[in-house]
Amino acid sequence: MALMGVQLVVSLLAVSIMQRMAPHCSFARWLLCNGSLFRFKHPSEGELYALAGKQIPKTSKRDRRQNGSGDSKPLTVPRDINLHLEAAPVNVMDALVLRFFLEYQWLIDFALYAFGIYLFTEGYYWVVDASKEVNIGAIWCVLTILFCLRTLHTLMSHYFRSDEGGERAVCLAFGFLSLLVAMLVLVVREDYLEFGLEPGLASLFYNLEVFARQQGYEWTVPVTKLTVKFGLAAFCAFIGALLAFPGLRLAQTHLDAVQMNTGRPLIQILLHMSFLSPLVVLLLWVKPIARDFLANAPMGKTTVTLVSSSTFSSLRLWTVVALCGLRLALTRYHLQAYLNLAPKWVEQMKREAGRIAAVDIQKKVTRVFCYLTVVTLQYLTPILLILFSTLALKSLGDFSWGLAPEAPGVTPAAVLPTAAPLLPVLEDEDEGEDFEEDVQATVARLTEAFAALRAVLTPIFFRGVFAFLTWWMAACQVISSLFGIYFHQYLMQN
Repeated sequence: MALMGVQLVVSLLAVSIMQRMAPHCSFARWLLCNGSLFRFKHPSEGELYALAGKQIPKTSKRDRRQNGSGDSKPLTVPRDINLHLEAAPVNVMDALVLRFFLEYQWLIDFALYAFGIYLFTEGYYWVVDASKEVNIGAIWCVLTILFCLRTLHTLMSHYFRSDEGGERAVCLAFGFLSLLVAMLVLVVREDYLEFGLEPGLASLFYNLEVFARQQGYEWTVPVTKLTVKFGLAAFCAFIGALLAFPGLRLAQTHLDAVQMNTGRPLIQILLHMSFLSPLVVLLLWVKPIARDFLANAPMGKTTVTLVSSSTFSSLRLWTVVALCGLRLALTRYHLQAYLNLAPKWVEQMKREAGRIAAVDIQKKVTRVFCYLTVVTLQYLTPILLILFSTLALKSLGDFSWGLAPEAPGVTPAAVLPTAAPLLPVLEDEDEGEDFEEDVQATVARLTEAFAALRAVLTPIFFRGVFAFLTWWMAACQVISSLFGIYFHQYLMQN
């Protein structure tokens, strides 16, 4: 009965609360509509007429078209008109009409509930010895990762359906570049990048063969490591394509946010730290830089062990979580920097010569606000990917949050439980006892299936997979954001 534990009850309760509270109380909706973000309203035709020194015509274009008039020339105004956009706080009614708002609200709220369940699960494991139970918090973390990837795939599909081929070409280019980089990374030895992927794959193949023998099959795994690594490289290319535009958008909002906070040096320092945080995550898994230098500091011809191996692993997890928290805390500055693109474009328009259609001004200003939720997803989703991948690495990889030195763990041999015999049901038993025994038999089968799965997918395997996944997501953000900095700083100015 360990499968039907307290964790499952709390998970079902969280799902019920999330469904009932979403229309009334939503953290995602509060994040955009708490009054700290200001959007800019587009000017009306009357305001543009007044700024252009013209009088508003008595008949509109629709009336002239109905009257048979062929005059359909749109209103044009000089580009250097004295136009100032009116700022207004973002409210709920404004946010409900934004593109991908429902997807944004559902994903952020789900991630918040998943984080809450994960905290409860960690406290539950700290108080009670629940080693035989399935870690529900880790399952929620994996589900959050999958939903984040699905959301990014939806956004990328929007670029592929666009009539212009520039966005599609950027995604494909970053995908092929990520494939090349991933194939190079996967051949690096564990002495330099300590993911633990090689021992994890070896453990998986061995446990699969043991499982086949215990089931009575003389079977060896027909999958080589080269095939698995090639499939992993293809998955990395897919992630690289998904994180292409989020990285480019992050570079633009970072530059604008730093410029927006010119008189606030502390905020600028935090913004730079947030932007460089994925690079710090990369260095944490480079063994000569991180573990060999920080944990085993060289002192002449000898090395001094400053912290134990388990303590260093815990510090690495804490560092990644702290960096993700820093980036989440600076969300408002990046979003406001994006919304400020509307007045920034107006100021740039004033420095140009010629005339522009009034409807083009309105479309340009309105388009900035319409894509607010898209930009928010592009900023928050990569952070959630790294955060929940780290949380899953801790739980499934059998790490600890504590910084005290621990005895080195020994991975037991993969011994799968045999099927438990079912008790015969007597014919004269009543229906209540039959139902209870059926439930017990079902729970016993599920417990046996999860035990077999845990024997095949050991913590060594999860350590390698999620450590590599966390590192690769940070690497994709570093590549795309640095390219975005170069693009916006040099190519756009030229």
